[in-house]
Amino acid sequence: MVGCGAWSAPLLLLALFASNTHAQAWTVGFYFVALLFNYPHFMATVYRAYHTHTEFAKYRVFTVHIALLLIAAGVVAHLWYPLLPWIFTLYICWSPWHYTGQNFGLLLMFAKRSGISPTTLERRALRLAFVASFVMLMLSFHTGASNNPLIFSLNLPAGVTAPARGALAVFFILAVVWAFSSLLRRTTWRAAFPSLLLALTQFLWFLLPAILELVTRRDVPQTGYSSGILAVLHSTQYLWITSYYQRKEARAAGDANWKFSTYLLTLIAGGIALFIPGPWIVSRLFHADFAASFLTFTALVNIHHFILDGALWKLRDTRIASFLVNSESRQSPGPSLHIADSPADALSGPLSRFLAGIVSKLRWFAGPDSVARALRIGAVVLLFTVAAVDQLHFYLANRIDRLESLRRAALLNPEDSSVQLRLAHAAEAVGNRTTQIAALRRAAHINPDDQNVQESFARGLIESGNTREAYAQYREITARWPRDVDALVNQGLLALQLDNSGEAVDDWQRAIAVDPEQSHAQLYLAQLLEHRGQVQVAARHYRAYLQLAAAHPAEHLHDASSLLAVQLKVADADVAANHNEEARGEYLAGIRLAQSNRDAALESLALVHLADVQEKLATPVDALRSYQRALQLDASLADPRSAAADWLNYGQFLRRHGQSEELLLACLLHAQELLSATPGDELIAVAQARTESETHLGRATAARIRSTLNSELQTMLSLPASAASTGK
Repeated sequence: MVGCGAWSAPLLLLALFASNTHAQAWTVGFYFVALLFNYPHFMATVYRAYHTHTEFAKYRVFTVHIALLLIAAGVVAHLWYPLLPWIFTLYICWSPWHYTGQNFGLLLMFAKRSGISPTTLERRALRLAFVASFVMLMLSFHTGASNNPLIFSLNLPAGVTAPARGALAVFFILAVVWAFSSLLRRTTWRAAFPSLLLALTQFLWFLLPAILELVTRRDVPQTGYSSGILAVLHSTQYLWITSYYQRKEARAAGDANWKFSTYLLTLIAGGIALFIPGPWIVSRLFHADFAASFLTFTALVNIHHFILDGALWKLRDTRIASFLVNSESRQSPGPSLHIADSPADALSGPLSRFLAGIVSKLRWFAGPDSVARALRIGAVVLLFTVAAVDQLHFYLANRIDRLESLRRAALLNPEDSSVQLRLAHAAEAVGNRTTQIAALRRAAHINPDDQNVQESFARGLIESGNTREAYAQYREITARWPRDVDALVNQGLLALQLDNSGEAVDDWQRAIAVDPEQSHAQLYLAQLLEHRGQVQVAARHYRAYLQLAAAHPAEHLHDASSLLAVQLKVADADVAANHNEEARGEYLAGIRLAQSNRDAALESLALVHLADVQEKLATPVDALRSYQRALQLDASLADPRSAAADWLNYGQFLRRHGQSEELLLACLLHAQELLSATPGDELIAVAQARTESETHLGRATAARIRSTLNSELQTMLSLPASAASTGK
């Protein structure tokens, strides 16, 4: 059930169900399970490598030199945050390989225990199948952009990885089926069943998630999968095999008092020591970010485990094979490798002698002395107390909808940026801006190197209306991360609010230089340049915005009105530059866009502008039809000012093309009527033009037009093409 992974299917289903329906409870429960399985399995490797100086010396490259290198990496990661994503990405990507190696090793172990000797070709086929399953999962991890800032992705296109993953899945199935078909010709199903079950486990752990991703188009969450349920399954499997090995080794050494309960308690206490006290000490004493410190410890302990584990467990080692491969009846422990009689003999050099002294002290600590025994009991009690505090902190921190729980978590460890961010979010949800900003400020102070934390603080300042401090925060962000496009765009908006338009232009130009496809920067820059009167320069950026919107339609589904307005601005700029043919094309495109989005107001505006261009291009008949369509649309809109302007322009167009003054007066009378409810300069100008027209026509004619105004207007909306066939 455990060693061969027979419980994988029900546990994976349970994990899927629980994570979807009881996410918070599952998260907290899983964190507690880590104390019982995940952490002890790391300690099992440490126990194996360090509990005797023979083993310690045999693997001193891993127990000393690599351990010191990883400790140095941990110190650097605490001092220089940008190293953490590289370490964490390595850990996440290495984990599946580590799981694959363990499954494959156990498969071979069971085959040998059952007396099956895979041929070179069978072994190679199984190895390649397991490698293919790992590569398949890696392709899943690295398809598209990462959704986690701590994990780098190769951002491979799905169009390339999808067929590759499909081919790897087919290869895995064919290779495994062929290898076991060949094996079963020489043995029974009963003998091959454990190995076959491990191949099925590999399928469930690696192929099934990738296949589901291909079918459902849902991404595999790298952190949740590699360090989540798979870690539990792998850890229990590891504890199962190591406890068996340690019992056999103890009995071979003549220790008849070896107990699994004592061994497991040692592993639990040691596992706690590996993971929990370090981040708490570093965060409370050195004011480092607890969240970042915990991830650093987690990644480095895992990496050390992967390296050390690969060196320790090799079936070609005769001692290991004697315990794991040979059956009970024929087992022969074989000679133990005797490296040295003491740590001093085993190790040379000042550093090695220093470490050997530590090992001697640890041997005393683990010995029968009463003082050592009391210290051991005290250490275990202290470790379990620290673990209880850590569990409480985690429980409170994951009650993300409870403000008071998050406050208590922050009191337990105020140097935890993740808790401060959750506290800020919960405070925002209940409208407590003071607590929100205080928590964001604290998070930004705790981890000044985390770009996401700094930007969360800046956005919180914007939402709270603290424009000047938000602007200062973005200045710090862009000084530290000059290629942060979103920060540059936001900084420009804040600079504009603070009446610093020059810096806003600089910020948006910098954003475009970093990312020419930054559509918002193109739009904001164009609007500001247009406001400054730099119409042609603004038009270039408006065009870039339209091109980007056309290339990425999914990102602009709700920007139809904005896109149409920009389309008209580009056309207006073409008119100003006397590029009338280009302007006509832009207006026609704008009309089509307005029609597709049923925006009658902007369609009317585009038609009136189009009519002006058509007149300039000596196609007055087209201009007449454009005016008439625009005025028909105006009748359905509640915008009297625009409608009045359109009637005035239409009347002047008709007079320019040889129509009577009477038609112009009708347009002026209707425009004045539309503007009567909104007094202003437009109404004064129209009234003056109407007076001049009435004087020119005479009172009698003017009175007649007033009395038949509605019919006159309807006539103008249906004037034939010949009405525009002449003109000046």
